[in-house]
Amino acid sequence: MAVTILVIEDNADIRANTAEILEMANYKVLTAANGKEGVQLAMEHKPDLVICDITMPVLDGYGVLHLLHKHEEMSGIPFIFLTARSERSDVRKGMEMGADDYITKPFDPIELLNAIEGRLKKASRLKQELTRDMNGLNTLLHSVNGKDLLEDLREGRNVNRYKKKEVIYSEGNHPAYLFYIMKGKVKTCKRNEDGKEIITGLYNQGEFLGYTALLESGIYKENAEALEETELAIIPREDFEELAFNSIDVMKKFMHLLARNIADSERQLLGVAYNSLRKKVADALLFLNAKYNPGNSPQFSIDISRDNLAAVAGVAKESLIRTLGDFRDEKLVDIVEGEIVLTNLKKLERMMN
Repeated sequence: MAVTILVIEDNADIRANTAEILEMANYKVLTAANGKEGVQLAMEHKPDLVICDITMPVLDGYGVLHLLHKHEEMSGIPFIFLTARSERSDVRKGMEMGADDYITKPFDPIELLNAIEGRLKKASRLKQELTRDMNGLNTLLHSVNGKDLLEDLREGRNVNRYKKKEVIYSEGNHPAYLFYIMKGKVKTCKRNEDGKEIITGLYNQGEFLGYTALLESGIYKENAEALEETELAIIPREDFEELAFNSIDVMKKFMHLLARNIADSERQLLGVAYNSLRKKVADALLFLNAKYNPGNSPQFSIDISRDNLAAVAGVAKESLIRTLGDFRDEKLVDIVEGEIVLTNLKKLERMMN
């Protein structure tokens, strides 16, 4: 499948020449004459890389970069600025905004192609889905600094094992590690003064845990607890900071995770505040299915305690149990030995308040 590159340049000759060079290199090329048109094409076609002039009518290159980074699905696309020599002092602004590289006009075709190839290779490494073992963690670490940290992380002292319900970290404590889930499931939660719990996040194997407090240089604002027997790779805070703060690519990755978690938390809080009991329970079941059954296997069953499910939904345990019984009678779910099978996803998704 051909790699798609979007060229945003208001000078017709430069735009045409750049497109011709890229097409000769077997790239699929989209072109736009101004920033506004470029953003529209980017949203529609999701290119693999964007080359953008800085000074343009309607919307300049900084505006293009800002708008693309507001959309999570677009923010990871490599972005290369084209700049006239007189604008080189302005490049720093673009790099601080998240641009990946810049090329000075007039440019050599080989320089352009080398820059594109390098950025595409780096983006490909960082886009790789982390495999559900220690090699997945090493993919990220190795892609950034070329170091093979796998051997060190394999040592027993670098892996902590937790039993079901065992606390991993507690609210109010200062973070010392970044955690990577090699095996098992983890919940983060908060409790009010009466001891009522609400689950703020669920984490699966192959995911990082505890990075919010590290990024904020603050304290843990929630508790983390193993939902089943769990193994965590332990990355010391110093190693995490070396990775994150010395590489814009790693920082972007964790900022994307953080932004997604914030969006999920906002949706959860709105649901808890305004949704009906039935919709809260339906949304909790759909969330768990999406989290732990991304392939939508019909054989998948949700294995979670009623206490934890109630905490995810933000409802009382007794209300949850009653609602699950109603859902079973309505053939929306089936319950087998305590595990929940979603038998009618469409009706659960269309559940009204």
